[in-house]
Amino acid sequence: MSQDLDQAKLQAFGGQALDILNKGAVAVMMSLGHRTGLFDVMADLPPANVQAIAKAAGLNERYVREWLGAMVTGKVVEHDAQAGTFWLPREHAAFLTRAAQTNNIASFAQLVPLISLVEDDIVTCFRAGGGVPYSAFKRFPEVMRELSAPTVETLLVQKILPLHPGLVDSLTRGIDVLEVGCGSGHAVNVMAKAFPASRFVGYDLLPAQIEAGIAEATEWGLVNAHFEVRDVATLPQKDHFELITAFDTVHDQAQPAALLNQIAAALKKGGTFLMWDIGASSDLHNNRNHLLGSFLYGVSCMHCMTVSLAQKGEGLGAMWGREKAEAMLATAGLVVTAVRQIDEDPMNCCFLSTKP
Repeated sequence: MSQDLDQAKLQAFGGQALDILNKGAVAVMMSLGHRTGLFDVMADLPPANVQAIAKAAGLNERYVREWLGAMVTGKVVEHDAQAGTFWLPREHAAFLTRAAQTNNIASFAQLVPLISLVEDDIVTCFRAGGGVPYSAFKRFPEVMRELSAPTVETLLVQKILPLHPGLVDSLTRGIDVLEVGCGSGHAVNVMAKAFPASRFVGYDLLPAQIEAGIAEATEWGLVNAHFEVRDVATLPQKDHFELITAFDTVHDQAQPAALLNQIAAALKKGGTFLMWDIGASSDLHNNRNHLLGSFLYGVSCMHCMTVSLAQKGEGLGAMWGREKAEAMLATAGLVVTAVRQIDEDPMNCCFLSTKP
């Protein structure tokens, strides 16, 4: 049987499989480096020994030593064996520290161990169907707040909202805005602070998220930001909002088509729906060379798809893709005017549509 195998292909895939195994472990260690602050500390240190790094980070030396082993063999951290020192090259720090903002890949690495916590439940779902509820994902709201914050703080007002011609002018004059699935409400509050003449409301199903939005709005002294615990599958207002936004939330919904219908009904004639969602194709073969294809399909299988199925939903998944998204927007009665991507975020696209 082995004589029938392409030996070159066999050897190549064997090497690839080992590489995947190594890089999977490195991803988990990157998450630890982010959560413990080791990358941030090392970015500010000259070459240093284990003791100095552990002391600067306020961490246990033995754990730091083992972590450094993974980082050196993973070619993330550099090491001088003779001097016994370690350092994080500036070129690497540009993708691993909190100062990197939207380029901080280490913050996204947190999703790898996070979704792995529900692996046993996902195995059960593979055999019996159904899904894993959102409540099973510990730290998920916290991690998503952290991942979205740099985009919201550095790109939302400056680059995302201006993608729709005239939208910033309208917000400056004063309009009614709704964000569906607002999470902790940070995007609502950032917009409310930037455009005090406009009125903003955020809906989310989780009370803790809404409480976080209210607390931040209070801290910032905002009087034009309002939050409610609400299932966005049913929106009470009709023909009311000039702008509705949805940031990485539509694909997680149990009934995304129903949500889009609700959004269309809640918009005023001529109103805008800004949907910030995963930038990919609906066709697998078009995603073969996607920069984050494997990562996004993995997160979709282990979170986005399964939380929808847990609610007896459609299980749309993160990789629903541009073609399906545009078709669903059209079915909801919205006219897609543009699909835009910005250089600072290779993961997402901005879908702009209007209510005719």
